[in-house]
Amino acid sequence: MEERKELKKLGVIGGMGPEASCYFYQNVIAHTKAARDQEHIDMVILSHATMPDRTQAIGTGDDKHLIHLLQEDARTLESLGVSNIAVTCNTSHYFYEQIQKAVQIPIINMIHESVAYAVNAFDNVKKIGIMATDGTINSKIYHRECRKLGITPIQPSPERQKDVMSLIYDIKKGKNGDRAKFDRVISELVRKGCDVVILACTELSVFKGKHEISSICLDAMDVLVRESILRSGAEYQ
Repeated sequence: MEERKELKKLGVIGGMGPEASCYFYQNVIAHTKAARDQEHIDMVILSHATMPDRTQAIGTGDDKHLIHLLQEDARTLESLGVSNIAVTCNTSHYFYEQIQKAVQIPIINMIHESVAYAVNAFDNVKKIGIMATDGTINSKIYHRECRKLGITPIQPSPERQKDVMSLIYDIKKGKNGDRAKFDRVISELVRKGCDVVILACTELSVFKGKHEISSICLDAMDVLVRESILRSGAEYQ
């Protein structure tokens, strides 16, 4: 009888927003090579939908309560025996170091992994466009990661950034999202010379799941899904 490969349990801090976390779970299942239940990875999903707004916390500097909640969620998952933690919210990664300090197990850094993947998966990348919340844009977490790898980060103009935020919060309200808003932002980033555009908000991942989008786009959620599966000892397909 073939010996079953030992898989590691994955923890997820989700609920930011709930539909994005559901999308993450569905895609982990879809992209895990498995012929039976027992070949899928065990997951503990903590859907913390009442988590305070991350963009607002970054903008106001009133972030102590948010950081406390993220740290407590990480500790809870660690106590339940997970080996790695995925946080299904790009903006929350502004607090990555504080969350990581709260636990001994690794927290997957979606920002680092996404930029590194973009550089490796696309040819001759010099400029990366960033579609994200105001909080992610203003915090410069993707900008810094790009510059570490010698890549120029490009953000939308103020007018197009309003399109991005409107689109994100439409998705949070359960809408499909306005395709025209998305296309206006992509067109501008292409005109600015971007070789890749990272969809750096998990609501944009949900949008991508409902619409055909340009091949220039890289979904940070897809990168997190892949990394989560591989770190759990399963095979990605």
